[in-house]
Amino acid sequence: MHLCHLCHINSGYTTTRRLEPAPADGLPAIQLGDLHGDAPIRAETLYRYKFETRPPDRYLVQGGEVLFKSRGDPSIASVVSTTLVEPAVVILPLLILRPRQELVRGDYLAWAVNQPDAQRRLNREAQGTSLRMVPKTVLERLDVPLPDLDTQGRIAAIHALTQQEGRLLHTLAHRRQQRTGLMLRERATLTQHHAND
Repeated sequence: MHLCHLCHINSGYTTTRRLEPAPADGLPAIQLGDLHGDAPIRAETLYRYKFETRPPDRYLVQGGEVLFKSRGDPSIASVVSTTLVEPAVVILPLLILRPRQELVRGDYLAWAVNQPDAQRRLNREAQGTSLRMVPKTVLERLDVPLPDLDTQGRIAAIHALTQQEGRLLHTLAHRRQQRTGLMLRERATLTQHHAND
């Protein structure tokens, strides 16, 4: 089913100048750099910025929406965590995908857009050479497989567990490398002391 039938898609908020940090009284905002792979976007990672006026609701997300990186490479999608304590402003060039909840889950939708076959289709129709961009119309025509909501939930849960496993394995490998380095340094120091005796 085409993506445009599964969700409402609109552009992020256009700023006229650089955003000024305002940790005390600003609004949380999600920018291009806040998307890290296909990891969910979490409230604790967002910075607050000063806006002259509160952006209209169509630029705000509250959790469960999907954000799509329309510029740069790769063109990934990330689900907005449902634990946002307040709405966050989405900044252009991010696109906001608001899933029709009776048809599709946000976490499944992000997973589907990030699959290799979907990414190949998006890459084929991307525009620009130095700054690659996927137009909204191309995204709207993306064909997404649509199992029932229970199956979508299981797929999203398994994907989340796989991501968590990857992070844990990375941490384990890093700690093993540190421990091995420490043991080798101790061995080198011990060998040096014996040679000096």
